[in-house]
Amino acid sequence: MSEVIQIVEVGPRDGLQNEKAIVDTDDKIAFVRRLEDCGARRIEAVSFVNPKRVPQMAGAEEIMAALPRRAGRSRIGLVLNRRGWERAVVAGCDEANVVVCATDGFGIRNQGANVAEQQAALAEILALRQAEGGPPITMTVSVAFGCPFDGEVSEGQVVDIVAAAAALGIEEIALADTIGVADPWTVRRRIEAVRAAAPGVRWRMHFHDTRGTGLANAFASVEAGVRVLDASCGGLGGCPFAPAATGNIATEDLAYMLHRAGFDTGLDVEALVETGRWIGEKIGKPPVSALSRAGGFP
Repeated sequence: MSEVIQIVEVGPRDGLQNEKAIVDTDDKIAFVRRLEDCGARRIEAVSFVNPKRVPQMAGAEEIMAALPRRAGRSRIGLVLNRRGWERAVVAGCDEANVVVCATDGFGIRNQGANVAEQQAALAEILALRQAEGGPPITMTVSVAFGCPFDGEVSEGQVVDIVAAAAALGIEEIALADTIGVADPWTVRRRIEAVRAAAPGVRWRMHFHDTRGTGLANAFASVEAGVRVLDASCGGLGGCPFAPAATGNIATEDLAYMLHRAGFDTGLDVEALVETGRWIGEKIGKPPVSALSRAGGFP
């Protein structure tokens, strides 16, 4: 049997949050359902941020209410603070993904909090879950390879954050190249460093293709032993607080590459291409994935 690599679909959240067009709630729900029909089983479906700051993410509760729980499927809610966690619990998310920025510069602009304050928020959320229950919690370290405001991000900065999170009991951590500045060699070294600092953690990688290195970085991650990768259908995405940020690596392009190598993702590549075109029509722009232009092979 082929070795499985899990792709976490982030299109409904990261894919839409930076678009000028506001997708209505019914179309967001349809997007999640279409992605599940493509075989996606972990989907970052909503974000519990203030809709005044990110209007594209409004309607999180309505989206979750329209997606009743199903065995084998996980609808993830992005959480930045206690208020976001409380909303995610009430909405019935299957997972909560808490973001901690690697730099103060990005954290203050993106979340209104520096690194220490974000780490305190994570600890508070974990304590609330232990006391009151709630969905499993994962963590994403954003700008883990470079920051648009503070510049280079050192290996030590990232290691300190993941070691502290692992000590709190976080079992899965993603390293996010939020502005697409990483290279495959740095990716491999950083994975080795965080694995040594937090050996019990399951690692996930999140790459943007801003400078054309996204798939190469995904390849380096797989070679380094990572078996969970984020991607966005159509290659949509970006961050409203990161200047010139572009989309994540396209789910269909990543799945195609992995399938050609003999890995199993459980995803239907052709259906993903069609779904990317569908959501592209909704936002008024074509998907940027290579497969949407060239098609698969054979």
